[in-house]
Amino acid sequence: KYLAEGLAAQGIASVRYDKRGVAESVKAAGSESDLRFETYIDDAVLWGKQLRADKRFSSIIVIGHSEGSLIGMVAAQKMNADAFISIAGVGRPASQALLDQLKGKLPADLQSRAEVITKSLSEGKTVEDVPPALGPLFRHSVQPYLISYFKYDPAKEIAKLSIPVLIAQGTTDIQVPAQEAKLLAQAKPSAGLLMIEGMNHLLKEVPAEQEKQIKSYTDPSLPVAPKLIEGINGFIKAI
Repeated sequence: KYLAEGLAAQGIASVRYDKRGVAESVKAAGSESDLRFETYIDDAVLWGKQLRADKRFSSIIVIGHSEGSLIGMVAAQKMNADAFISIAGVGRPASQALLDQLKGKLPADLQSRAEVITKSLSEGKTVEDVPPALGPLFRHSVQPYLISYFKYDPAKEIAKLSIPVLIAQGTTDIQVPAQEAKLLAQAKPSAGLLMIEGMNHLLKEVPAEQEKQIKSYTDPSLPVAPKLIEGINGFIKAI
């Protein structure tokens, strides 16, 4: 909301929506076992097409945050968007990023099992025997979605874009390391790379201290980093 308001103050209109299964869109999710990564891509494409048909808007720019970065870069191809902006997006397949996030947080036996399960899902094969402790991540009903998600490589997808691209990343993001943005930039050398000092995964200015990071996740009063709004505004106005 704060990002939308910041852009509106610069004369840039935007549409944001809760993805299926979240908040106001919770009823649109349907069965978890029927959900696929392409479902989110198709939703974004339909929004793009609806806005493209609206004569009030001169161009369509897709902004994708976190998981939405990959959704957005694929959707941008399908809707013939005029530009694409990635914020806190990973530069590797989600399977690799997930395992990195789990390192040091699981006992050795569970870490090993998580690697086996992830490898199987990456190969398109479901797994029956999932330890209860890994159920929240790899429950049977979510496995078809993970299979559809793991097959996408962000580096390959962003390289397919022939439109202006901006890659934005905060240096104090504890969920997506700054290196991920650099991987995307390597895959798309013509893209602009905006590294924002002190910005975390929620686009807020927060030090790289665990306690302050965690607190920021439940504090909606913190404003969006001004340099993010400035960078996006400058990129869009230059197109």
